[in-house]
Amino acid sequence: MATTSAGFSIRSVALSAFLPATLFAVGEGAIIPIIPIAAHSLGATLAIAGFVASLILVGELIGDVPSGWVVSAIGERTAMIGASLVSIVGLLVAVSAPNALVLAIGVFLVGMSTAVFALARHAYMTTAVPIAYRARALSTLGGVFRFGYFVGPFLSSGITRMTGSVQSSFWIHVACCLAAAMVLFVVRDPATGRRGFGVARRASGAAEDEGAELVREESEGLFRTIRQYRGVLVQLGSGAGIIGAMRAGRQVILPLWAVSIGMGASEAALVIGIAGAIDFGLFYTSGQIMDRWGRLASALPCLVGLSICYFLLTWSDSSTTRVIWFIAIAMLMSLANGVGSGILMTLGADLAPRDHPAPFLGAWRFTGDFGQAAAPVLISIVTGAASIALASGVMGVLGLVGAGVLLRYVPRYLPRALR
Repeated sequence: MATTSAGFSIRSVALSAFLPATLFAVGEGAIIPIIPIAAHSLGATLAIAGFVASLILVGELIGDVPSGWVVSAIGERTAMIGASLVSIVGLLVAVSAPNALVLAIGVFLVGMSTAVFALARHAYMTTAVPIAYRARALSTLGGVFRFGYFVGPFLSSGITRMTGSVQSSFWIHVACCLAAAMVLFVVRDPATGRRGFGVARRASGAAEDEGAELVREESEGLFRTIRQYRGVLVQLGSGAGIIGAMRAGRQVILPLWAVSIGMGASEAALVIGIAGAIDFGLFYTSGQIMDRWGRLASALPCLVGLSICYFLLTWSDSSTTRVIWFIAIAMLMSLANGVGSGILMTLGADLAPRDHPAPFLGAWRFTGDFGQAAAPVLISIVTGAASIALASGVMGVLGLVGAGVLLRYVPRYLPRALR
């Protein structure tokens, strides 16, 4: 049986669940704004640097497919420990990379391991937290990741300034992964009462735990589920994919823009970190907006706001005060993104069948991840073919298309009370 709510406290899973997730998020937040800058420092063009940065999301998308099988086979805690160790391998490759190609391999490995860690973390929370507390626990988990993306860039900025090497920032994630693995290995699992490796089992020992069931259901028959729900996934899911694309594009285009205007790596990371504080501060406000005024009240301002910021970046390319404009636009992008915090998970939960939601949620997450992986690739292609300014303009147009898709299909699929 699942963990019971009698005597349960969210604090009881703080060390075993939230602390490893926080450490991993801080490490990832430290390297994401640095990857394109590191690629450029190794001689890559802006287009190639954008492509290298996209590989962390491409790796995560590809890793979504086998991650359910991995977690089901070896257990949640073991999968998270293993994913942390694989990330370390990728990060060591990135640290020692003599050129952008080797860096790309390391970044791709980090992306693959991130997919396994994320799904295992989701299953672990399902196992360790009673249903009565699950929403609060998952909301807190979402806030943990935004906290990591807020803190990480500040650490990157400090390390880069101290060492004078952009690639030294990868050591932050190495340390965070080692710490996360150590916590998972040492701290007792509240669901099983055990430490270390092994597949978690129910107290009766008769069947696999609820978390393993969840990830198997989400991952098995992924493409069959996509075919089954192709109507909603093609129509409303395309809007969700565009939201993912706009967010992921922001993580790539801001560091690339900083490079293009001559801003140093530590200064760029500092600006992105301050912008992350705005994003982090709005994750609860976004939920209030959705609950009170509906899903579109969060999704449309998010997409339209991000589109305007992409257009402003394009316009600022010819400005004599490009650094000031870059800082202002980075803050506005975080404001727009923060207003849409949790919108993809909320829409997925709204649309999922009540009796058997896991397969649909797996397919829904895959569509969002596809958009996240495609956007940086699109930015690198357009930048290579034309310019980064045009790439930013293309992303702005894409966001307006996404807003139109949501405006058209949310009323079709959601009841009036949720729109």
